[in-house]
Amino acid sequence: MLTSTVCAAVSAAGLGIAAITAYRKRFLAATRIAAYSLIPIGLVMTGVIDWLAGIVFKPTVWAGFGVLALSFVLFMTTRAVERRRGVGSRKERRAAAADRPDAVAPVASAPSLGAGRAAAQPAAKGKGAPAKGGAPKDDFSDIEAILKKHGI
Repeated sequence: MLTSTVCAAVSAAGLGIAAITAYRKRFLAATRIAAYSLIPIGLVMTGVIDWLAGIVFKPTVWAGFGVLALSFVLFMTTRAVERRRGVGSRKERRAAAADRPDAVAPVASAPSLGAGRAAAQPAAKGKGAPAKGGAPKDDFSDIEAILKKHGI
């Protein structure tokens, strides 16, 4: 009841301001002010204001919003903990492990020492492919030489 009276007063004041604006020959602004001032009385007439007042002043509605907020906080907390720990269902962990590529590609781990030596050479032979002598080729000799040079 009080909300209806307040909305009617606001609409009446807005229509008064629109009339003064129209008197000053600013018809476009006056029409816009009149349109805005008719909104509160229209909301009262359709019953929207009573519906909103019923929602705002009921404690059970606010308790419901509190329960929804608590549910949201709990859900987001569990998601954050799962992401931090990397926990998921067994099916999700297996799918993630199967989709994850190797940490380092074989070509990327081969040393590239210049144009005289092709970096793609180990990839062409395949992983663990025997060299000309029948044993796997030892590519760590370059690294050993660098470490010895630096005294390591």
